[in-house]
Amino acid sequence: MKRAILAAVLALSVTLPALTPALAVQPEEVLPDPALESRARAISQELRCLVCQNQSIDDSNAPLARDLRVLVRDRLQAGDSDAKVMEYVTDRYGDYVLLRPPFKATTLVLWIGPFAVLLLGAIGTFLFLRGRRGVAAGADTAPLSADERRRLDALLRKDD
Repeated sequence: MKRAILAAVLALSVTLPALTPALAVQPEEVLPDPALESRARAISQELRCLVCQNQSIDDSNAPLARDLRVLVRDRLQAGDSDAKVMEYVTDRYGDYVLLRPPFKATTLVLWIGPFAVLLLGAIGTFLFLRGRRGVAAGADTAPLSADERRRLDALLRKDD
């Protein structure tokens, strides 16, 4: 019975964090106005944690992410629109801070790079398989001469 309870507790401790969002917003950061807090959360989910790199600042516990969350809330309380807040943050940290960077000349590599790598991989695979197919089919091998055929037949008879 103890093992079953322990297994259930262990299973819950593993699955519950995966089911709930990992929001790192501390209670002292939450704005009293629910509308402003909702806007702050929406903006925070669009901004990348510069320490964690693949988390939003809303999900990250890093000190820099906390500072950015506070900055977003301060700008909203100062009366900035969502677009102005995003502009303020990107002016200071660049497009890298955005989880979905815009398509422009400075971010072209971010958008086209994965497709270019995929295309190069496909071309490399095609060339490799094409070259291998030619070798397997014997396209570049000459037929045996009469002398080579006799020697091969002699060797094969010798093994019997």
